[in-house]
Amino acid sequence: MRFAFLCLLGALAAPLAAQDRLPPAPYAYQQLNDPAKEARAKALMEELRCLVCQGQSIADSDAPLAGDMRHEVRSKIAAGESPAEIKKWLVARYGNWVSYDPPFDSATALLWLGPLAFLALGGWLAFGRFRRGESEEEGGA
Repeated sequence: MRFAFLCLLGALAAPLAAQDRLPPAPYAYQQLNDPAKEARAKALMEELRCLVCQGQSIADSDAPLAGDMRHEVRSKIAAGESPAEIKKWLVARYGNWVSYDPPFDSATALLWLGPLAFLALGGWLAFGRFRRGESEEEGGA
């Protein structure tokens, strides 16, 4: 009985041991002193995807990596770099995945053209179905 209890306790404690043990970075939530620079940094952070959460921007994420990325964005804005330069640097470092607006290239062509292809296929199928329905009505009457 004790063995079963210890096994159950170990199975329940394993996910807790897998949690991130690092405290949040002390600079992760700091803001810039200049409101205009902070606004530019915030706008850029909204355009960048958290690599851990993937569905959130780095502005919304609580992941430690997102905190580090927020710090990088703020420090580069404070150093005078433009948001376009910072985004280019982050894309070079992490790939197009970090951007919510990836560029059109061979790797993202299916992402951009896929919805159009499915829309065209659906229209073609619907047109064929409606046309077949009209010909059956003319032939049967």
